[in-house]
Amino acid sequence: MDGAGGRVPQGGRGTRPAAPRDRGGSHSGTATPRAPRMEGSTARRRPSAAKSLPAGPAASGEEKLPAPRGETADARVPAARRRAAVPDGAVSAPGAVLRSPSVVGAPRLREVLWRLTLGRQDVSVASDLVNKVVSHLTQALRSNGGSFSSIARVGAGSYYEHVKISEPNEFDIMLLMRIERLQLDECDDTGAYYYLTFKRNPKERYLLKFLDEEGKLSAFKMLQELREIIKQEVKNIKDVEVTVQRKKAGSPAITLQIKNPPAADISVDIILTLEVQQSWPPSTQDGLKIEPWLGRKVRRQFRNGSIYLVAKQNKKEKVLRGNTWRLSFSHTEKAMLNNHGSKKTCCESDGLKCCRKSCLKLLKYLLEQLKMKYPKKLDKFCSYHVKTAFFHSCVIWPNDKDWDLGDLDYCFQKFLGYFLDCLQKSQLPHFFIPKYNLLSIEDKASNDFLSRQISNELNNGFPIFQERF
Repeated sequence: MDGAGGRVPQGGRGTRPAAPRDRGGSHSGTATPRAPRMEGSTARRRPSAAKSLPAGPAASGEEKLPAPRGETADARVPAARRRAAVPDGAVSAPGAVLRSPSVVGAPRLREVLWRLTLGRQDVSVASDLVNKVVSHLTQALRSNGGSFSSIARVGAGSYYEHVKISEPNEFDIMLLMRIERLQLDECDDTGAYYYLTFKRNPKERYLLKFLDEEGKLSAFKMLQELREIIKQEVKNIKDVEVTVQRKKAGSPAITLQIKNPPAADISVDIILTLEVQQSWPPSTQDGLKIEPWLGRKVRRQFRNGSIYLVAKQNKKEKVLRGNTWRLSFSHTEKAMLNNHGSKKTCCESDGLKCCRKSCLKLLKYLLEQLKMKYPKKLDKFCSYHVKTAFFHSCVIWPNDKDWDLGDLDYCFQKFLGYFLDCLQKSQLPHFFIPKYNLLSIEDKASNDFLSRQISNELNNGFPIFQERF
């Protein structure tokens, strides 16, 4: 789920081959099982247990892990690739933080990635359960003729972006309500949070009951009604044990817990989302600077689309009235991750294989492990910080050759170097709203602590990758 909120990692680590991803993620939100992946040849032998795992051909667009090469990445990488122009609003790429690839080495990183891949059978079982529960709920919402009868479901988050690690035990589902026009008024200086009002009587007259005394569309009232409907409807789902979790303060999600014995429970975040067919607000004008990476045409296509808002409270308000909404870019983030190459053939069967997603998974896992080790000190950090740094890195190093899969160790360390630079400066601009800093100077102590922990891991070959919490 995008934004400053994150999930608490659950369960143990998967040890089975990953399921290949589709190119250009589906907009339907349906979780579908995927076939196993064939790994590229490696210089090290895998554990013998891997021999019994199912094998199959690599799907188009899958990130294979090739054998490590004899020479180091630094010896092969031209100097021009090591520094690049920095887009407006981004933190400059660090120069001194990168270390020799021998510190950890590509074979070790491939080992970690292999452990993080999702098991085919686990994916199949989990996706079937999620589809059954979510399909039941959406059909019930559509058929009761109430306020949410026009709802549509869209998958979001790491599972649908094909960067989920360890276990398929967390899913984000956006329930979309399409609205023609709204008046957006910024409620703070971030450019991310808004009050919503109708300029005139809306066609969607069923929404009028959700207005507060000031005429603002109340996120609290809408979420409350949706939660009550879902709490009643889960009782009618047969053969699956589903519970609605207690409301989390300030969260835009209604969280379902699905029993999945003997595996870990599955957490599904249902996110009420408004899709508004109008121009993106001025705060986004200087964001999404993907021209060097994906091109002007793709940026224009994204910005010509609808805007999305989720029912998220702005914690900066002195009195929380539940009438603020936050811009969401989950749909655009999914599209960028599933079509991540500067060339259309990137990671296709006949194209250059890049390690962009591998680097993202590794840094997500590093933060996840550190958060489990220091839960209180790193409570303010979530995977969205890593994803934002990743998008900035893709612009700083825009070409597919900058992320050659054979240079996995070097690429991970330069990505890590950029993230460390952001932490040390307490500056990580939101990728779509550049004036919104996700690493506040008020949290400098936390930023410095995470920076020290990551630097320590880097200098010692990432021992935390071998730990279990």
